[in-house]
Amino acid sequence: MQTKPAAGREPAVRHEQETAPATAMRDLDFSSILDVELLQKQCDAVAEANRNRPDILRADLLAVLKKASTEGRQKAREALMADGGGLNCAYRISWLQDQIITVLYNFVTAHIFPHQKDKFAVTAVGGYGRDTLAPGSDIDLLFLFRPRPAEETHKAVEFMLYVLWDMGFKVGHATRTVEECIALSKSDMTIRTAILEMRYICGLQRLGTELETRFDKEIVTGTGPEFIAAKLAERDERHRKAGDTRYLVEPNVKEGKGGLRDLHTLFWISKYYYHVRDQAELVKLGVLSKHEYRLLEKADDFLWAVRCHMHFLTGKAEERLSFDIQREIAEAFGYHTRPGLSAVERFMKHYFLVAKDVGDLTRILCAALEDQQAKSIPGLTGVISRFTHRNRKIAGSVEFVEDRGRIALADPEVFKRDPVNIIRLFHVADINGLEFHPDALKRVTRSLALIDSSLRENDEANRLFMSILTSKRDPALILRRMNEAGVLGRFIPEFGKIVAMMQFNMYHHYTVDEHLIRTVDILSEIDKGRAEDLHPLANKLMPGIEDREALYVAVLLHDIAKGRQEDHSIAGARVARKLCARFGLSQKQTEIVVWLIEEHLTMSMVAQTRDLTDRKTITDFADRVQSLDRLKMLLILTICDIRAVGPGVWNGWKGQLLRTLYYETELLLAGGFSEVSRKERANAAADALRAALADWSQKDRNTYTKLHYQPYLLSVPLEDQIRHAQFIRQTDKAGQALATTVRTDSFHAITEITVLSPDHPRLLAVIAGACAAAGANIVDAQIFTTSDGRALDTIHVSREFTDDADELRRAATIGRMIEDVLSGRKRLPEVIATRARNRKKSKAFVIPPSVNITNSLSNKFTVIEVECLDRPGLLSEITAVLSDLSLDIQSARITTFGEKVIDTFYVTDLVGQKISGDSKRANITARMKAVMAEEEDELRERMPSGIIAPAATARTSPSTDKKAGSPV
Repeated sequence: MQTKPAAGREPAVRHEQETAPATAMRDLDFSSILDVELLQKQCDAVAEANRNRPDILRADLLAVLKKASTEGRQKAREALMADGGGLNCAYRISWLQDQIITVLYNFVTAHIFPHQKDKFAVTAVGGYGRDTLAPGSDIDLLFLFRPRPAEETHKAVEFMLYVLWDMGFKVGHATRTVEECIALSKSDMTIRTAILEMRYICGLQRLGTELETRFDKEIVTGTGPEFIAAKLAERDERHRKAGDTRYLVEPNVKEGKGGLRDLHTLFWISKYYYHVRDQAELVKLGVLSKHEYRLLEKADDFLWAVRCHMHFLTGKAEERLSFDIQREIAEAFGYHTRPGLSAVERFMKHYFLVAKDVGDLTRILCAALEDQQAKSIPGLTGVISRFTHRNRKIAGSVEFVEDRGRIALADPEVFKRDPVNIIRLFHVADINGLEFHPDALKRVTRSLALIDSSLRENDEANRLFMSILTSKRDPALILRRMNEAGVLGRFIPEFGKIVAMMQFNMYHHYTVDEHLIRTVDILSEIDKGRAEDLHPLANKLMPGIEDREALYVAVLLHDIAKGRQEDHSIAGARVARKLCARFGLSQKQTEIVVWLIEEHLTMSMVAQTRDLTDRKTITDFADRVQSLDRLKMLLILTICDIRAVGPGVWNGWKGQLLRTLYYETELLLAGGFSEVSRKERANAAADALRAALADWSQKDRNTYTKLHYQPYLLSVPLEDQIRHAQFIRQTDKAGQALATTVRTDSFHAITEITVLSPDHPRLLAVIAGACAAAGANIVDAQIFTTSDGRALDTIHVSREFTDDADELRRAATIGRMIEDVLSGRKRLPEVIATRARNRKKSKAFVIPPSVNITNSLSNKFTVIEVECLDRPGLLSEITAVLSDLSLDIQSARITTFGEKVIDTFYVTDLVGQKISGDSKRANITARMKAVMAEEEDELRERMPSGIIAPAATARTSPSTDKKAGSPV
């Protein structure tokens, strides 16, 4: 029976045996994976049958080995599904690979190059050297040669490599003598790490033993600090590249923070510095406690299980735990949906908690290493070093001292004497601008049991916490350190419930706890006056906020009730009411916090999904806000919330929408909303346009002023009206039936495309389809009809390039696509189909289509709001159905939240009235749901090729503006 040390999820050993090496735990039976003796006989038979047919021999050998490998890996997969052990799976695959390489070596040295037996050694390095392999892992091999190897030795190795490559393995290899390995290890840290993990497989064992002995003596001895510094620097750079947080919702299981590579780094350092062959020995050395060692084992096993499942599911070395596979892996682990959390969200919470454990273990090991190094410096050098690095007192504190810019404990009993010191540690670090000594954080982690209900209710502890939260320095940094050490979740148990919680969607990039801390970070940035360029209004308003404390508490707690069955805004407000009293907030402050959390999504949703030129939008929002103080704080909370969702979510367009909503509401709350009638205001706007065109002829001024109806005159700024008048007159002089003009604005992060065309019920549908075909993401559409029967539609699309010239070229391309489709030069269904083919459809998300039709959100229009899974061409299909239903679209708001889209349309019937009648509303709902669900719709298939009769109309390049009213 072939056996190998195994690691299970719960080591089946007695308490007193927990520190024993892994080999003493239990042995794993590999006999079901592969019959090695039978495989060797089959290979020998191949050689016997094909003595004089080398090509056939190689092909037959390949077939035998490939079959054994495929079947063995399938059995390893079945065992993984049966016992769930990740390390066991990695051990099985590693053992299988060992046997295949050994059989191949025996075959080559017996039948191909018989004089090469025991002339070289085959060793495993890298992860394979640790006896672990994932299904898609590279096979890293080091072939050790004796000095001056024969040519035939190289050929024997070459034969082995070609067979392994032909089997489909990615083989990383090196061929060196022992002397070469030692020489290279001195100068190359990567080679040094690889040899550190070297493991003998087959061949001349003496070479492997010699290398191990010389490596330990000539390379490792005396170079521990140098190696540790290099490995920790590598880790920091890897984290930076992968996204320096362990809470990304699509984490890299191998390279990400808290992933397998971090565990490997711990293993390398332990082996190099402490000369241990098994991590269990770290308990004997006092580096890890028994509990911490069990955490290490469980983390290693869990991460290996996730990685093996990923490789098996995708059929490749996939290291990113993407949305597409998270659901299937959660199912493989046996997770089930619970109230408030889906199975996949429960699985991912487990993943992030394990990643946090890996971070804790890293800190603990680093603390032990630093302490060990300080003690081990010999002689006078050590005395001088200890004198130079003496701890310094911290003013006003007897519990803590400063050690080279880091806060440390004055003595080991600080927390036991007074548990409030756990919170005080972070407060003192904040006010003195100190980082944390690893030993201090290690002792915090080991003292979490001291954070009980009496500490939570302690007035001084809560005062210190509020000082940390509202600090003018770097509150997010301290909160993150508290969270990583486990303090935040213990001190605020409601926060503990959302630690490591992810939301299964493409909109949120981080776990809920990381999102909340990032939200505080952005508020602090605004509070310090450093956000003028990005958030000029919030930057201006923040100094005038009377209640900073209430705003900071609301920002920290706004998502505290995520993962519950009820609305998290309502539940969160209830949680906040209880916590505010504990934090020492007044009744007035508490009511502000409760209201802000209840309404924290309102301003964002109104700004992004409602027509801000519709007066009722503003009056309804003002009714909910009721005061200018609330409005200011809600604006700042909304900005912080959106920005902390993830990179690329915030943009200037969202900022402009929020500013517009703020200014309009501020005007109403201050009593400045105009009481002048709509007709009088429209006439005044027409007079202003006429006056602005003073240098035009009287005839042109009258013609182009009278083109517009009330909705246009009342909602479009005068500078844009002037620009539109110039554009329409230029188009008329050129004798064109169709024209487009574009402009872009980097601050608002949008590009505007204005289309002048003969009016048509499906005009918006065709424009939206053309934009989709050109890869443009529409965020807003304003639709106006002129008095001479033309349409003047303004489409805002998300900006893609930072450089204005690049963006204008892109916009011109979109404009040409619109003209080509409208004129019939290109067929819309075909260009959309081409775009859709290039986009991978996400199968990970299911969003049931919903339609909401209401007459209460606008005095003049029916508002139709749809919500569903996004896809190319969706807006075009929806607007086509609305036109089929004889609805006139006045404006549209298009809002994307990751994979989900919320589209809002302000519509009337063809005589300008709201939609009434249950049967008509039911028909609209049914048709809209059908298109969102991609069901066949016969009426929708009648999409016209183009809608402009004179298809031969000469095309002119779209005119472009860099900013409103300024030439390129």
